[in-house]
Amino acid sequence: MLRALAVDDERPSLEELLYLLNADPRIAGAEGAGDATEALRRINRALASGPDGPDAVDVVFLDIHMPGLDGLDLARLLTGFARPPLIVFVTAHEDFAVQAFDLKAVDYVLKPVRKERLAEAVRRAAQLSDTTPRIPVSEPDPDHLPVELGKVTRFVAVDDITHVEAQGDYARLHTGKGSHLVRIPLSTLEERWRARGFVRIHRRHLVALRHIGELRLDAGSVSVLIGAEELQVSRRHARELRELLMRRTAR
Repeated sequence: MLRALAVDDERPSLEELLYLLNADPRIAGAEGAGDATEALRRINRALASGPDGPDAVDVVFLDIHMPGLDGLDLARLLTGFARPPLIVFVTAHEDFAVQAFDLKAVDYVLKPVRKERLAEAVRRAAQLSDTTPRIPVSEPDPDHLPVELGKVTRFVAVDDITHVEAQGDYARLHTGKGSHLVRIPLSTLEERWRARGFVRIHRRHLVALRHIGELRLDAGSVSVLIGAEELQVSRRHARELRELLMRRTAR
């Protein structure tokens, strides 16, 4: 059973595609997105959920011509993920088939969409999904994380992130140039970025070791300096942090 996301900026086309997908017995459920930015937001939730989580997405049915990021741009971004969803292009244009298959698309369905043709695309996706090995959610992330700024999608380099602050179900990413709010729990980022040198110092803070300028000890309390900002280190995390910094310095 596949969990599907359909992406199309034309509402009638999106509704028709969702109707056909939800009528297919191999589709556990299909959601819609009106543009690539909305789709990225939904896929971020899928990444945070993990491949077997309640918000997972197995296959994306993707239009090509859309405002802002087009379908090919979105597909290129998805190929950088540790376990990207499968992609089926659904478009009125024949000219992009070569580019689509270069991006490892499962199928290329032309509009107007025929029920039988879409069913064949679903069959191919289901077959590939059954043979694709599951990669644990703790695999390293791609080098950039998409964040939403109004109707603009910006890609923040993970190496530029100095620290992350928990804000409920969200996390605020801090860089030298500002901050960005993403809907990913801090615990997920801690697990995902451990191999990239991020360490938990407090229930509210995750920091990049390479961006720590000072470790401060004062009357039994421990803090770190990142840029001009001082962050407290909880007692339970202080020993691990000191050991990590010592090992890093000894290299």
